[in-house]
Amino acid sequence: MTTLGTPLSPHATKVMLLGSGELGKEVLIALQRLGVETIAVDRYENAPGQQVAHHARTITMSDPAQLKALIEAERPHLVVPEIEAIATPMLEELEAAGVVRVIPTARAARLTMDREGIRVLAAETLGLPTSPYKFCNSLEELQAAIDAGIGYPCIVKPVMSSSGKGQSKIDGPADVPKAWDYAMAGGRVSHGRVIVEGFIDFDYEITQLTVRSVGTDGQITTSFCDPIGHVQVSGDYVESWQPHPMHPAALEKSRQIAKAVTDNLGGQGLFGVELFVKGQDVWFSEVSPRPHDTGLVTLCTQHQSEFELHARAILGLPVDTSLRNPGASAVIYGGMEAQGIVFDGVDEALRVPGTDLRLFGKPESFAKRRMGVALARAADVDAARTNAKLAASKVKPRKA
Repeated sequence: MTTLGTPLSPHATKVMLLGSGELGKEVLIALQRLGVETIAVDRYENAPGQQVAHHARTITMSDPAQLKALIEAERPHLVVPEIEAIATPMLEELEAAGVVRVIPTARAARLTMDREGIRVLAAETLGLPTSPYKFCNSLEELQAAIDAGIGYPCIVKPVMSSSGKGQSKIDGPADVPKAWDYAMAGGRVSHGRVIVEGFIDFDYEITQLTVRSVGTDGQITTSFCDPIGHVQVSGDYVESWQPHPMHPAALEKSRQIAKAVTDNLGGQGLFGVELFVKGQDVWFSEVSPRPHDTGLVTLCTQHQSEFELHARAILGLPVDTSLRNPGASAVIYGGMEAQGIVFDGVDEALRVPGTDLRLFGKPESFAKRRMGVALARAADVDAARTNAKLAASKVKPRKA
């Protein structure tokens, strides 16, 4: 039996999120609905999640001393990493000492915080199909890896980044130096290390949301959401939809791969597993041990969104991954560098049938910073995608 306390009381159930962007904000809201006391941590003040949590804390999460001091001072029951740039060895140390439980586990947080740990696990330990790859510490090593067999076209990514930052496609030798410089600028932490991947000529890519939760027998059970299709530009998602149609054999392979990876990572919670699909063939790409940006679409498609699923799973509560209706999401970018922007056209966007909006409340806008998302539900995915993009186009960010 799971017991939850009352917030701001001596018996409160306390959860700390490390990273409080738009995805963390929705997790915090889901936790608050269950009466959980929430602590939102980020590297800057007034992050989206900090605006809705009981407590807001601002530290450098990659600094082990700052992270340890905060966790020891707050004493949360659960620590939930929501970004990659965290001092994960300190989380492992605190978990081993029994100070806190990390979601899904401190080991999983460490392995998935950079592309190297998870790619080695998937390809070399678990033997899952992946694109050919090589890790490189310099521009010279990158060029040598391409020449030695990776070939063109190929994809270059920093070993640690989020939302596609620093990722680029290389079509020929002239692109290599630019790709290296872009990766160095886009990494969460300056490692000076990239992964170069051979290009897979896939038909489409999906996110397979996978949930590890406590079943009726008290054992961990794995359940799956309907597959999410998405479009990425320079590695950054711009629209997603659910369900994405798949050949039954490809869907089965996708779920086998997702289960193999998440079983190895262990713990409880929702995982976003990214996969490439061509016909009935499936390749593992990446995994995040937390809600996925493409999964924002579940706010309008599922009985329980990915954020509610994550909140329930980490608390040991039952989950329901069933689809309610088809739907789609489309990103709203800031389009400018400015503080405290305003949004025109919100009323016009919401007049599009079956739509909703999430404006994230980020205090600072950048040209390619995701500032909101339009959501649309419809009788089929095509109609939902059309309406989501139409609604997003009507929202006009501008300087105040």
